[in-house]
Amino acid sequence: MTVSYTLKVANARFGGFSALLFRWRGSIYKLLYKELLVFLGLYGVLSLTYRKLLSQEQKRIYAQVAQYCNRSADLIPMSFVLGFYVTLVVNRWWAQYTSIPLPDRLMCVVTATVHGDDERGRTLRRTLLRYANLSSVLVLRSVSTRVLRRFPTMDHVVEAGFMSQEEQQKFESLHSDFNKYWVPCVWFTNLAAQARREGRVRDDIALGLLLDELNQYRGKCSLLFHYDWISIPLVYTQVVTIAVYSFFAFCLIGRQFLEGTEAPEPGQETLGDLDLYVPLTTLLQFFFYAGWLKVAEQIINPFGEDDDDFETNQLIDRNLQVSLLSVDNMYGDLPPTGRDRYWSEEAAQPPYTQASAADSLRPSFMGSTFNLRMSEERLQPDPDTEEAGAPSSTPSPAWARTPLLSRFLGASAPSPAISLRVPRTPLLPSRPQAATPVPGRLRLTRLMPAPAARIDEEAPETPSPDLGSLEEEEDKVAPPSAATPSG
Repeated sequence: MTVSYTLKVANARFGGFSALLFRWRGSIYKLLYKELLVFLGLYGVLSLTYRKLLSQEQKRIYAQVAQYCNRSADLIPMSFVLGFYVTLVVNRWWAQYTSIPLPDRLMCVVTATVHGDDERGRTLRRTLLRYANLSSVLVLRSVSTRVLRRFPTMDHVVEAGFMSQEEQQKFESLHSDFNKYWVPCVWFTNLAAQARREGRVRDDIALGLLLDELNQYRGKCSLLFHYDWISIPLVYTQVVTIAVYSFFAFCLIGRQFLEGTEAPEPGQETLGDLDLYVPLTTLLQFFFYAGWLKVAEQIINPFGEDDDDFETNQLIDRNLQVSLLSVDNMYGDLPPTGRDRYWSEEAAQPPYTQASAADSLRPSFMGSTFNLRMSEERLQPDPDTEEAGAPSSTPSPAWARTPLLSRFLGASAPSPAISLRVPRTPLLPSRPQAATPVPGRLRLTRLMPAPAARIDEEAPETPSPDLGSLEEEEDKVAPPSAATPSG
């Protein structure tokens, strides 16, 4: 049975998680105590052998081997290998739980679309849901050892009421080399089509809705079957297991207490390593790393018989009972309708008990910026931007048309980006603006001002033409009739 401790951690308090450390069922102690005893036994044997049986020369050689093993253990990336693997296993574990087929949506659609208060309508609804539950039982028998222990043969499925004798004969007469959990879903579709022909299903839209829900239900059955078929690659599991075992094999040798091999110099006092018969830090590493591996080992297949595996048998019981209640006892059974308690109230306010009265005093959340307060000066309109839509008599400089830069640079400094891209040329106040000549028009009307350079384009550095040369060029281009108007 799944170990649930949700109520114990509902509120954060002092020692909340610490109280969970004293549980045995589903705990890491229950998973790991055998491996821990083996590790302690091997460590003790090596420690006694080094202390009592080896000579000084052998101890010196053993010390060299132990130092080599201690350095080699640090080269194994335990945190990376185990962390990535356990993350993959946990994500797969939760995905398998969400793929367990539940008939809740399907039973609501069957109740709403398959009509009839007589025995025929009742039989159709109950049979449709029984086929759906039979499909989930067949796929759970293929993936869960608990369900297989409950229904070891198809005769046990017939005896439990999920299948009749005639249906068993038809099921076994269908020869296929693959799992036949999908057969009851095909029976469901055939029976739904027959109900449509009989008028129990009013229209094709209702039939389509019913078949869509069945396809989603059947898709979960198929996904659950494929999760059992396609496992995490074996090579990855082997790499993680070898990494953990080799790490602690090096620790068995390298974490032993070693006697000093070099004699201290005269007049110099040295402090040796602390002689601990029980290596505390090494045991903590074993507890963490080996426990991490045991967690992955437990949840890599949640359809077994471990303490935290899924309660598949209870799910089967719940699904059958709830689905038959919804399509049979509750079909057309409605409580009397009338005015609710808040009929004459504009804003409904449910009551609170004395234990929850403090929650009613808290203001409702209106948004993260709802309580933001600004000074009165910042609420006044900005005089520089309040007439932004009105035409201005004097053109604004190029740097003033970049509000983001002008906000930081102020009103007096031009934008460095604009000043770099648009070259500033000195204006000549004594000379008129250069114009582009247009042949064939009057002198006053054929002078068109040159377009101003855009901010995002570099203005060509061309010298301004002389006004006298322009007039001479225009006289050459214009016809004689335009040059001397008739009186």
